[in-house]
Amino acid sequence: MKNIKNREISIFAIVGALAIITAFTSQSEQMKIYEFETVTVVESLIQNGLGRSRMISGTQNVNYREATTIRQDDGEKIKSDKKRSEIRTKAFEETKLLNFYNVAGIRFNNIATNDAMVKSKLNEMSTQGWELVFVSSGVESADKERDAIFITRYHFRKEK
Repeated sequence: MKNIKNREISIFAIVGALAIITAFTSQSEQMKIYEFETVTVVESLIQNGLGRSRMISGTQNVNYREATTIRQDDGEKIKSDKKRSEIRTKAFEETKLLNFYNVAGIRFNNIATNDAMVKSKLNEMSTQGWELVFVSSGVESADKERDAIFITRYHFRKEK
């Protein structure tokens, strides 16, 4: 009977110690400050090679607050006085990618080339200390249309 109680106490002590260690580890993780970077890949799914496929990454920092309107509970709003042309960045990195289609149809070697280009960018960012945290993607296509735009965003972070 004593062995069972000693075992239970030991198990509770181990679980408690792990909980405390986990709490302190999580707390120190929350105190880290990161900077973020996004790379966007836009691939055209437009037949006959008429689309434009690109990999885009920003090279200029912007302040989102300059374009933000704050809506208040009373219905009033503090509106940004910036015009769209004033907030648009003109400094960014644009890498040409190949289109999925040409006159003959889908080009699998173009897809492989695009994959290699994206992988090259991801590897470069990794060597610069950026950590890939998540990827989001989506397809935009008009109703009953065969043409589409496929967008993939790669989100990175690096500790400041």
